[in-house]
Amino acid sequence: MNIYLAEFFGTALLLLMGGGVVANVVLRKSKGEAADWIVIAVGWGLAVTLGVYAVGQFSGAHLNPAVTIAFAVTGDFAWSQVPGYIVAQMLGAIVGAALTWLTYLPHWRATDDQGAKLGVFSTAPGIRNYMANFLTEIIGTAILIAGLLFIGANKFTDGLNPLIVGALIVAIGVSLGGPTGYAINPARDLGPRIAHALLPIHKKGSSDWSYAIVPVLGPIVGGMLGAVIYRLVFESTFDVWTIITVVLVACTLVLGQIMNKKSSRDDIAKI
Repeated sequence: MNIYLAEFFGTALLLLMGGGVVANVVLRKSKGEAADWIVIAVGWGLAVTLGVYAVGQFSGAHLNPAVTIAFAVTGDFAWSQVPGYIVAQMLGAIVGAALTWLTYLPHWRATDDQGAKLGVFSTAPGIRNYMANFLTEIIGTAILIAGLLFIGANKFTDGLNPLIVGALIVAIGVSLGGPTGYAINPARDLGPRIAHALLPIHKKGSSDWSYAIVPVLGPIVGGMLGAVIYRLVFESTFDVWTIITVVLVACTLVLGQIMNKKSSRDDIAKI
């Protein structure tokens, strides 16, 4: 299988299963309606496991632009392949989200809550404060990337890697997912958000584009941070990427503060 097709297919599968568990919990008259956060976290973890098992042998199963960029920073992945991987992941995410919409087709009309409908596709903060929301996504994705590098460094995990990666996603979800819904993957949020904007969903409401930069930029910078911390602590490597990443983290948090001050919304919480 072509590596880009593999990333497309794996990401589509991830979003179908991951978005599907959210739809099952939040949409009206679904059999899983009103199940709890644990169900969503476990569902996303199993979705990642399935995606990795499906295409890991072909492309490495990044399924996430933050992972692709972080691995390029560590030198484990060629920068020349980064754009193609990201395009494939984005397109796969859009298709996976559209398949989730089709799977739950009658339930969109039965659901009045516009926020719940959007939540099937993309993330939103429990408390909106852009700097704090950026920080949450940065920390969560840094843990994701560091965790992936920990797993890759241990030979005893061979063959079990997809299960362990899925468990890592569950752990991040139940521990760090509360503030923002733990996007930790730009394609996982932006692709479905585009799908939400395009699909004829009954009374869907806004796609909340004012928040969209947080689950894109936050995970990218967080993934780089996880990579450089791993290299610094475990490989004693300090290079230009370390400096670039620290600068990007600082700039992202400053951007969050600027967004808080410039926002016309009246629900920006103070820290």
